[in-house]
Amino acid sequence: MSVIRSPLHQAASEAPKAIALFEWQEQWQEGAYLAITYAQLSAAVTKLAEQLKQAGLKTGDILTCIDNNSRAMISLYWACIDIGAIFCPLSPRFPKLQISQLAQRYGLNTFWAADEFSSLLPKAGLQLDFSAPATTATTATTYDAASTNTLDPKLAANIILTSGSSGQPKAAVHCLANHIASAQGSASLIPLEQGDNWLLSLPLFHIGGLAIVNRCALAKAAITLPSPSLSLIEQLRVVPLTHLSLVATQLMRIMDKDKAALSGIKSLLLGGGAIAGSLLDKLTSLNLNAYTSYGMTEMSSQITTGLATAKGSSGKLLPHRELRIDAKRILVRGETLFMGYLSDHGGLSFNLPLNQDNWFDTKDLGYWDEEGNLVIGGRADNMFVCGGENVQPEEIEAALKRHPQIQDAIVFAMEDKEFGCLPVAIIKGELSSTEELDAFVCQYIARFKRPRRYFPWPETASTGLKVIRKQLIDAVLQADNSDT
Repeated sequence: MSVIRSPLHQAASEAPKAIALFEWQEQWQEGAYLAITYAQLSAAVTKLAEQLKQAGLKTGDILTCIDNNSRAMISLYWACIDIGAIFCPLSPRFPKLQISQLAQRYGLNTFWAADEFSSLLPKAGLQLDFSAPATTATTATTYDAASTNTLDPKLAANIILTSGSSGQPKAAVHCLANHIASAQGSASLIPLEQGDNWLLSLPLFHIGGLAIVNRCALAKAAITLPSPSLSLIEQLRVVPLTHLSLVATQLMRIMDKDKAALSGIKSLLLGGGAIAGSLLDKLTSLNLNAYTSYGMTEMSSQITTGLATAKGSSGKLLPHRELRIDAKRILVRGETLFMGYLSDHGGLSFNLPLNQDNWFDTKDLGYWDEEGNLVIGGRADNMFVCGGENVQPEEIEAALKRHPQIQDAIVFAMEDKEFGCLPVAIIKGELSSTEELDAFVCQYIARFKRPRRYFPWPETASTGLKVIRKQLIDAVLQADNSDT
């Protein structure tokens, strides 16, 4: 794979009239969404790439973008691919202070944000024209051969933030070759073709969202942007969707309210932790393939995938990946392995932490079952999953310990029926009201990561110079159980 065409422009060349994107209109009524063909999206991205070049962006420059999933974000990703710039999407749920700290740490200095999030930027963002194509899918379209510039798929293409064991976000860098290998491996098990339609329900600042964009372009399939005004069930009832990526919490809500809304779905990719047996039982009556998967940002999304079963495995290894288990720890490598973590203080230098045999340690624990499926045994560190989102306790602890009256803090997961786990905190110091602590901590972390309960620091667990997390948590839980 020396030089290639952008998958977007390749799709436009081979299937110009195929629908690339369904975009909901602001004033919704049945059928009121804009259908954009691959030829139209390709032409729009080519014009946007020219705007980025005129703004001074060149190969290796980082464009930091803040928005919910939108046509603008998808277009910016492909425009960055065209000019060799690096697409860096950030969550609009990040507080402004955190975005400023990330910009300083990684030398981010070129920004774009949707109007509603422009106040989060540390400096003025680019002013770009995202005018929608004037024609619809029913209009005859042609493909402009000028949009067929070749590119090096091994150049850095994007940055996705992922939490490390320290709780500080790490900036994982991928190239287009990583995404192509990931999509090809996924398609070996989950069929995707022209005419299919995948709901972009995962944000582009997560690897799962960016993976959908790449999979669909390579298959010449459509993406539907989520409606800001309709529930997921309402969209399922109206839009001819064929593929969904959901966490168990979302699926549970659909199954409880209207499982018939899933009747047109061919494939359902589930993530965010183990799937409850009760949920699997409800799925058996539907004629769809539900898959569980084990993946991570550093491996460009999926690593193993298989049909969801009560055994709780994460399926078999997909093509273009390698995986081995050493002392219960999962090690990976292959064509989907990322380029490395972006180094601090700017510049395009990467840190790819591999062992002496060039394997990447996932810090996950697991084993192969008798059928050759991977079973995940948990995290080797402290991270847990809350409603499909990775939560690193140390990040929340660092935010809490900024409070002038808090001397120390330990955050851990407490089981929750809806979200799987929710963060709770043990506080050493004077406890403020929950409302005041929420307001304080949300200056530094996304709101969904705030602790839902606060416990006082147990006196019995204060021996020694180093806090023993397990001992401290056990003492708090024991006291809580005795009170109930």
